[in-house]
Amino acid sequence: MDPDYLPFHPNPSKPVFKAPAGAVDAHCHVFGPADIFPYAPERKYTPCDAPKAKLFALRDYLGFSRNVIVQASCHGRNNDALVDALKSSEGLARGVAVVSPDVTDEELREMDTAGVRAVRFNFVKRLVDATPKDVFLKIAKRIAKLGWHIVVYFEAPDLEELIPFLKQLPTTVVVDHMGRPDVTKGVDHPEFQRFVNLLEENKNFWTKVSCPERLTVASPPYEDVIPFGKHLVQRFPDRVLWGTDWPHPNMKSHVPDEGVLVDVIPRIAVTEEAQKELLVKNPMRLYWPEEERGS
Repeated sequence: MDPDYLPFHPNPSKPVFKAPAGAVDAHCHVFGPADIFPYAPERKYTPCDAPKAKLFALRDYLGFSRNVIVQASCHGRNNDALVDALKSSEGLARGVAVVSPDVTDEELREMDTAGVRAVRFNFVKRLVDATPKDVFLKIAKRIAKLGWHIVVYFEAPDLEELIPFLKQLPTTVVVDHMGRPDVTKGVDHPEFQRFVNLLEENKNFWTKVSCPERLTVASPPYEDVIPFGKHLVQRFPDRVLWGTDWPHPNMKSHVPDEGVLVDVIPRIAVTEEAQKELLVKNPMRLYWPEEERGS
């Protein structure tokens, strides 16, 4: 673990908000354990171990039913820890992988069988090295045949340059953490409105209204981030997801309390119907469509 790395909260509070039955934590990670699943040599940070058992115990403690586990950059393109967690979940987890251009069709099929339903393209420059856009497009065309979608991670100042590429993606596109807006600029600022317009004009785009702990310039309970999440939930109720981001890699300001994060939900999704869409209907439609259709 890096000397300045902040481990996840050892004793999160019990949330006041009770999630609806079947709620999904649609953005979280597993790290290691490193002696079984080593971190990637090219990683930009070394986290603390955050194994599957801890994640599943947190899910139950917070009152959630399912997880969507996202491959993080510290494991690079080796998805072994992710796939192991999916296989151990008894069908209660789905995955978002990071793959190399030379991934084989057999490897993709094996990940699909394990529960992977998407690939992640990371454009946050401090976390990953640059990859040519045509490489991502070739991967996108291959995974579209499996019915997978694409998760993209970027920071708000880079969106304008990325838009032409993003519009070429042939699948549903899910944007991490509201496109990481600068919350000091406000909801009406052209920078955030550029992101809103992207969703408005492209019906295949979704967003996660997650990570107030990363976006805030204040202290919990993240008052400065609430208007952004609330705006997106109200405008795009059928294209929003929520997740804890446990174990909160690379946090520098503070160690988030997951109970506090869960209690943000009713402040951005203010009705029971909006909460059910955000936490149950939308993630089930995207990650467990076979069950959602049968319900």
